[in-house]
Amino acid sequence: MTMAWVIAQFALCAALIAVAGYVLSVSADRLADTYGWGRGWVGLALLATVTSLPELACGISAVVWVDAPNLAVGNVLGACVFNLLFLAVVDLLQRDEPMYRQASASHLLAAAFGVVMLGFVVISLMLGARAPVAFNLGLYSPVLLALYLLGLRCVFAHEGARSTPTGRGTRTSPTRDLRRFGAAALVVLAAGSWLPNLADELATQLGWSRSFVGTLFMAVVTTLPEVAVTLSALRLGALDMAIGNLLGSNLFNLIILAVDDLFYLRGPLLADASPVHVGTSGAAVMMTGLVIVGLVMRPRGRVLRSVSWISVGLLAAYGLNATFVFLHGA
Repeated sequence: MTMAWVIAQFALCAALIAVAGYVLSVSADRLADTYGWGRGWVGLALLATVTSLPELACGISAVVWVDAPNLAVGNVLGACVFNLLFLAVVDLLQRDEPMYRQASASHLLAAAFGVVMLGFVVISLMLGARAPVAFNLGLYSPVLLALYLLGLRCVFAHEGARSTPTGRGTRTSPTRDLRRFGAAALVVLAAGSWLPNLADELATQLGWSRSFVGTLFMAVVTTLPEVAVTLSALRLGALDMAIGNLLGSNLFNLIILAVDDLFYLRGPLLADASPVHVGTSGAAVMMTGLVIVGLVMRPRGRVLRSVSWISVGLLAAYGLNATFVFLHGA
């Protein structure tokens, strides 16, 4: 397979995912208005689940067909840090005042659960083969799933139940919006399942490590639905849906590790992962912590009249992690 053909296929996947992500955003916003769902919860639970389907498809394909655990783990954790980095773009696009001045406090719950889940991943990566095992699965897998479900319930109890239908979503029938949402989700899943072999081929031709390709290159491509949905939500004036989508995608990405672990038959997935992923997990913890600081302090000032200092910190953390993975990836 030539380099040009690999790049062309990547470009096609990116285009399909971006278009489907826009359709997902519009359909979800209409459904939220029709049924009275909180936009933050819709972003966290509904949109985040669907926009993370490429990571799910890539992870399963990477461990089943490519036998590349580092590609699977790197893609998940790389997608987490990229989602957090994109919050800086959201902040940049909020011209009236910093994003953290307008965001709902309910995002603190999602961010806090993200820190706890990432903590379990860091510990499991550090333990490696010494981590507890249950039925060929790492003990972290059921723990991550339980924390994810608990997080969804807590956020819904805090925000979703307080919302009421507005009727604005009735410009088209709810059934049609559900069909459009489902069709876009299938496009995202199909395009996402195409990516692992392309990424593995790219890593081979360029001499890059699978950890680097998964953590940076493939993670950026598979987060295109999150990017498309976030930008579309901002155009609709739904800031909380945009933030909820990014933070919720991180929570769903972490339970993808549990799903990948189920399909990885050689033992616990994280036991065979490169230690370099500890650095990426740590960067995700640090970046999520910065988001929590922003949601609590709600800074007013901007650096160079563009973004808050929280966003500058997110950018710096992402750059340091990218450098570390490139230099030390396996």
